[in-house]
Amino acid sequence: MMPPLPIPNAASPQVRRTPEGPQGRLQYDLYIGGEFVAPAGGRYFETTDPVTGEVWADVARGSEADVDAACRAAQAAFEDPAWRGLSASARGALMRRLGDLITENADWLAAVEMKDNGKLIAELDNQMRYMANYYYYYGGLADKIEGSTIPTDKPGVFNFTRYEPIGVVACIMPWNSPLPLTSLKLAPALAAGNTVVLKPSEFTYASLLEFVKLIELAGFPKGVVNVVTGLGHEMGNSLVSHPLVERIAFTGGPEAGRIINEQAARSMKRVTMELGGKSPNIVFEDADLEQAVKGAVTGIFAASGQTCVAGSRLLLQRSIHDDFIGRLVDFLEDIRFGHPSDPQTQIAPISTAPQLAKIEDYVRIAQEEGATLVRGGKRASVEGYPNGLFYEPTIFSDVTNDMRIAQEEVFGPVLSVIPFDDEDDAVRIANDVKFGLAAGIWTENLARGIRMTEKVRAGTIWVNNYRSTSTTSPFGGFKMSGIGREGGIAGIMEYLELKSVWISTNVEIPNPFIRR
Repeated sequence: MMPPLPIPNAASPQVRRTPEGPQGRLQYDLYIGGEFVAPAGGRYFETTDPVTGEVWADVARGSEADVDAACRAAQAAFEDPAWRGLSASARGALMRRLGDLITENADWLAAVEMKDNGKLIAELDNQMRYMANYYYYYGGLADKIEGSTIPTDKPGVFNFTRYEPIGVVACIMPWNSPLPLTSLKLAPALAAGNTVVLKPSEFTYASLLEFVKLIELAGFPKGVVNVVTGLGHEMGNSLVSHPLVERIAFTGGPEAGRIINEQAARSMKRVTMELGGKSPNIVFEDADLEQAVKGAVTGIFAASGQTCVAGSRLLLQRSIHDDFIGRLVDFLEDIRFGHPSDPQTQIAPISTAPQLAKIEDYVRIAQEEGATLVRGGKRASVEGYPNGLFYEPTIFSDVTNDMRIAQEEVFGPVLSVIPFDDEDDAVRIANDVKFGLAAGIWTENLARGIRMTEKVRAGTIWVNNYRSTSTTSPFGGFKMSGIGREGGIAGIMEYLELKSVWISTNVEIPNPFIRR
């Protein structure tokens, strides 16, 4: 058992400390206009450690009034010469400074995020250090977005285009990877010159409210970045429908995404959405099976399956089906549960109690529909953490693609194994879902690998690897997996308006009433 960890606080003297509230726990307020402020209603709610089940902090329960204040602060900052008057190169310099601060404080950010959602410290260390690259990349891209001159068919005019920031952007994040998923949105939005209102999940907010201290320290003007916290059903509609918000960037479930998209459409707001998936991980008989087993485990059991790209459907060619399942079970035999701060821990807890209950429901549903439980299927008992939200890596065989366990996103360590006969059969099964976020293909046949990337409908496809990502590469989904792209050059274009300008070069404007 690991010793109790201190509650994370400021990493260095330059970063202001988070105060304690009346209960002796850390108290997180809203961040509006460059200041931490109490919610208008004066209400807070508790947050718990998923490892111990203990309450460790109180967070502001914001309201419509708080959303309005944040949006107004963002609009004022957007119009303020302190931000609007900065050159793109100056914005880039601010972002590179923020990247440096992230690097300097990566250990602290990882500790806060671990406390918030129970993710493995080994994974978080890598994520926090890599996260600086989002701000370096988009900081460097800020002054390289160019318009063009257009050779029109109209004489006597000069036509050119330029890109401009949209205005106030609302970013709504999930609980599984708060800071990395925030950065996918925040970095390009800021590089483009927009101002932002961030709304984290009510389950994981602390790391974001600590992170904004670094934004402040980097020198961003007040109001450029704002954070409102609270329950989605109490704040979501007012944020999405606020008249000052021009774009919404959302990562979350498809049902919430559908509601947000419908609300946004009423006032013609643009949206970028990443809505999860039911990604197929396809293994052919000619694959390197040792590597494919590792890829299958990485695809579904890393982060306890709580990733949008989880390879939750394992498609196995019939000739290797039984052997591959046996290899999987053997690989997981000595899997280690424990505190996420322990480098020896391989499986961390589920982040929230409602999510754990959802996983248990899907395991029950799978058995009722006739799937065979190969391993797992129950909570894990971890010594020293009787209240921890641990769940065993779970594998089902005899799954058909029409079962709910194969069609609906579980978002947990639950793997559905489905056999296939040949390429055409694999493509049919892979595409026979409403999602299209990612896919994995394992084969030593290069021609087959290329053919499969052409036929499988998904925004990201990995061949002989799984979960590789880069800030330089676009990410997003087909079908119900989302709208738009994050990452790469495509990511910043989501936060820009294209303007066409026409300048007359004629001395005299022709009379519009004279036929020519």
